[in-house]
Amino acid sequence: MAPVILFPAIDLKNGECVRLLRGDMAQATVFNTDPAAQARAFADQGFEYLHVVDLDGAFAGVPVNAEAVRRILSGLTMKMQLGGGVRDMRTVRGWLESGVTRVIIGTAAVHDPDFVREAARLYPERIAVGIDARDGRVAVDGWAKTSDVSALELGRRFEDVGVAAIIYTDISRDGALAGLNIASTVALAEALTIPVIASGGLASIEDIRRLTEPDCGRLAGAIVGRALYDGRLDPREALAILRASSAAV
Repeated sequence: MAPVILFPAIDLKNGECVRLLRGDMAQATVFNTDPAAQARAFADQGFEYLHVVDLDGAFAGVPVNAEAVRRILSGLTMKMQLGGGVRDMRTVRGWLESGVTRVIIGTAAVHDPDFVREAARLYPERIAVGIDARDGRVAVDGWAKTSDVSALELGRRFEDVGVAAIIYTDISRDGALAGLNIASTVALAEALTIPVIASGGLASIEDIRRLTEPDCGRLAGAIVGRALYDGRLDPREALAILRASSAAV
């Protein structure tokens, strides 16, 4: 059994690494002014897959922090998935050709599902869908608006089209260190064949141990942000627990 992938997160705002509280751009804490250096630090800690979001791009609908992303890529020694402002095939192609392993499509998955299907057809296993939910409904445009589409309904639109993963974020927990919403994330994973990655709220080593319990067996990964930046989570201990759990199966 493959270990649960733990993705360290870099959220970009004005070219800096920040963390938001429940997606509120007005509540941004800057943790590093050099995203490329932060990416190198995560690699040195033993992480193998980086999660990056262009927050400004998510609001604007086009990439905004492209230069910061390119600096990250220039010295990157691990895989990287990238979202934020991905609304057309040119952007998908550009990022994949620049060295991004996997591109995340969020808002466009709600408004233009055919775009996701075509991207997954052209780039199999290199397209992920970001499902960011508020009270079970999918939020769009940088989480500024809430649609009428449920998380499960959106996920089912992309069954059997070659999507690599769904990244499910509970907005109410994101940046709040409230713990992962295991119940909702596992329920989504069990209802779909697409691998699901948990996001929003991971706060402690107890959350890491929770990911090793049997009911989380269908989860492909989890994203961690603030808990790493403020030292609540020891990255090497977390990775060791996940690897040991995988080896024991």
